[in-house]
Amino acid sequence: MTPRINAITLGVSDLERALAFYRDGLGLDTAGIIGTEFERGAGAPGGAVAMFTLDNGVLLSLYARTDLALDAEIEVARVAGSPISLGWFVENRADVDRVLEQAERAGGTIVRAGAERPWGIYAGYFADPDEHLWEVVYFLAG
Repeated sequence: MTPRINAITLGVSDLERALAFYRDGLGLDTAGIIGTEFERGAGAPGGAVAMFTLDNGVLLSLYARTDLALDAEIEVARVAGSPISLGWFVENRADVDRVLEQAERAGGTIVRAGAERPWGIYAGYFADPDEHLWEVVYFLAG
């Protein structure tokens, strides 16, 4: 078995708002919300989802928290907040600040401004409107 992550699904409280943040605000490419023909029913999740194929082939999906919880058969509270951070590696130091500013303009929150860190990176954090935490990282030349 070769370990790899192929897809990341973020549970969101408002699918349209999340779509606007990632598509319109951050510029990620998507066909928009699909799967709307699969409606939520008694104990069954709906199918509405927005998907983005990232440059490295990883699929980023946005899925309503309620539907994600129903699909996984867990409480909705387990799909809230950000117990992890997602890493976004960029090509230069200025890109860190540019992405943070772009995220803020799109409706996100800068959690930590870009700063040099002792382990050889320049990085900062933003949170999307659902408080999913992203670290934007530039690896300093060694």
